[in-house]
Amino acid sequence: MRKKTIKSIISYNIKPLLLFEIIYKLATTIIFIPFFLLLFHLATWVSGYKYLTLENAISFLTNPLVLVIIFILLLLLTFYILIDISTIIIILDSSYHSKKIRAQEALMLALQKARAVFKWKNLPFIFLVIFLIPFLNIGITSSFITTIKIPEFILDFIFDNKVLMILYVLLVIFLIWLLFRFIYVIHYFVLEDLNFKEAKRRSINLGKKSKIKDFLTIMLTQVGIGVAYVLSVLLGIILIMGIYKLMGKVNIFGNLSITIIWLFMALSFMVMTILSTPISYAIISLLFYRHLEAQHETIKPLKIKGQADVELESRSRFVMILASLLVIGSGMVLTFLVATGNVDLKIEHLRKIEVTAHRGASAFYPENTMAAFVGAKEMGADWIELDVQQTKDKKIIVLHDTNLRRTTGESKNTWETDYEEIQKLDAGSFFSTEFADERIPLLEDVIKYAKDNNLKLNIELKPTGHETDFEKYVIDIIRKYDYADLCVVTSQVYDVLKNVKEYDPDITTVYVMSLAYGDITKLEYADNYSIEASSITKTLVDKVHNKGRSIYAWTINTEENIARMIDLDVDNIITDDINLAKETIYSSKTSNVIQDFIAFIERIFK
Repeated sequence: MRKKTIKSIISYNIKPLLLFEIIYKLATTIIFIPFFLLLFHLATWVSGYKYLTLENAISFLTNPLVLVIIFILLLLLTFYILIDISTIIIILDSSYHSKKIRAQEALMLALQKARAVFKWKNLPFIFLVIFLIPFLNIGITSSFITTIKIPEFILDFIFDNKVLMILYVLLVIFLIWLLFRFIYVIHYFVLEDLNFKEAKRRSINLGKKSKIKDFLTIMLTQVGIGVAYVLSVLLGIILIMGIYKLMGKVNIFGNLSITIIWLFMALSFMVMTILSTPISYAIISLLFYRHLEAQHETIKPLKIKGQADVELESRSRFVMILASLLVIGSGMVLTFLVATGNVDLKIEHLRKIEVTAHRGASAFYPENTMAAFVGAKEMGADWIELDVQQTKDKKIIVLHDTNLRRTTGESKNTWETDYEEIQKLDAGSFFSTEFADERIPLLEDVIKYAKDNNLKLNIELKPTGHETDFEKYVIDIIRKYDYADLCVVTSQVYDVLKNVKEYDPDITTVYVMSLAYGDITKLEYADNYSIEASSITKTLVDKVHNKGRSIYAWTINTEENIARMIDLDVDNIITDDINLAKETIYSSKTSNVIQDFIAFIERIFK
């Protein structure tokens, strides 16, 4: 048998492979994503929650009925993803043995294989398919599952702590090692009908001597494919430009050329998206077969003819009926959402994205100090976010931690210490000796500075449980300086916002959430919402905007995530890097990547 390559095992049955992937992705978008979301909505409904936040997440997840629904949801997701992966493996296996196969045949056989996941012995597939592969994101994720992303604020916290950073790196290394022990589990499951335990044992033995080599092979191949994709897109654009140049139309390129290039890029991206999972599993399949050959194991082709054709017609009819019912059901759900006002396309919003300096310009100055606030103003921040707590003598100070140790070296709690003692502490040296004279300011000091410099404040209340009339003291200070219209009062504790509104209904409140799901607009004591970036979706933004409210995104320090928030049309970006945020927002309004590239190519052809 001639030695197989990635190209050969993909191209041999390219038509059924492409047909299946196109149908699969369409079905995923139109049918199954709404279906799985509906299941999760069912879990929130039975638990009595109209929304999910970090405060109610634990009680939600400890509800026995919710746990049952979530388990069913994960099991169905695993089954659905295994159908995708199994179909691809079956088609690739047929190609490896130089046998033609139809997409229907591969799909029906994959359904037979994948349903074994419902057996008790195969439940560990949930961990492998839903969590381990997406978490590592090395290019072998099913097209249904997007990468599991750790929120940026958690990563920032981890990387700011050496011990946690080391533990995190060790965890990633362990998971990579674990994944490459399991790398051939699905192949054994599909091609040899083994249960998870036996497939795992065989996978470990097969790749025992080549884990590092296999890892490098997969990664380098993925990088090579990515580079080839980028180069092909660039060469395609250059070719389009060259044709127009030869036709003498460079000077009247206009919108037509830009449209053609956008269509070309969109088509290239679609092709790459459709082929990404098959290419990934083609790499793994080749490694699988080569390891078997090296161990002189017999590689038997799957029995396709007869096995799939016997029940093909009846099963196809069943699948079509099921798909039709799901389409109708999804349509009914969408209609209901529109009818109940959860989707409203009539409201238009023209919003300016503002930048909030997180604890002041905390990337360049000691956090929550006057130096950080002055720096934020000089960098052009629209808002300053600061944290406030109450001291033993009822003063409202600006400090994030309840304990003074991290920023001052003094291991005392705020509620146990008078302000007279606190104001003597050095709050700048922990950042740099250059700021050794910095002190912990009072909220009053910051408001005075902000008022003089036309800055708006995001005042986050950090309750410790030892306060007396905490909210009242803060609001009285705000009212004393007539600053209510230039600030918002925020908290991660919803009851704090309730107390604020009960004391002064006119104060604008913002609920700070690490997790946001469902109809958060039902939170009556929150005027706006400050949400950790990974929880923000277009659906959530639209829902909040359609209620005339705003979304603040925190804490975002990379250009990629800032750009994503701009695309989602959030109202306020909370960041440690003000310059980066301002520049990214400015670039999004003033530049066009295609036009810039065209200008570059035109210079080449001149």
